[in-house]
Amino acid sequence: MKMKLLLSGFAIGASLFANANNGNGEDNTRKSDMMGCVFHNETKKPLKDVCITAYMASKKEQVITTNENGDYSFEDLKPGVYKFVFQKDGYKKVIKDRVFIKTDDGFQMNIEMFETEDFNFMPGAFSFPMPQ
Repeated sequence: MKMKLLLSGFAIGASLFANANNGNGEDNTRKSDMMGCVFHNETKKPLKDVCITAYMASKKEQVITTNENGDYSFEDLKPGVYKFVFQKDGYKKVIKDRVFIKTDDGFQMNIEMFETEDFNFMPGAFSFPMPQ
């Protein structure tokens, strides 16, 4: 009888300890719906301050920017089909269409961005005013 009481007390104590470690019994780690890193296409160095916009059915859902390591993370996106637009001054805009986001299913997408080329405009025949 004492052994049953001792084992019951141990089992109850162990379950209380397990719940105490988890807080309310739920997983407290936050899983991102979508995450990744943005890199320079040639140097492969991460790009900070890239503006990333998530659109669902042509409606803007969230706007975030990359951190100093080029990392980004979207959380609390509704399940569905998204378009993601990556923009940074001096770089070509990158658009990723038809990205499927599912409930409780993380998604990773790394992006390479290309620098925009500088344009040197040469004067043409119509660039100068005509003498009168």
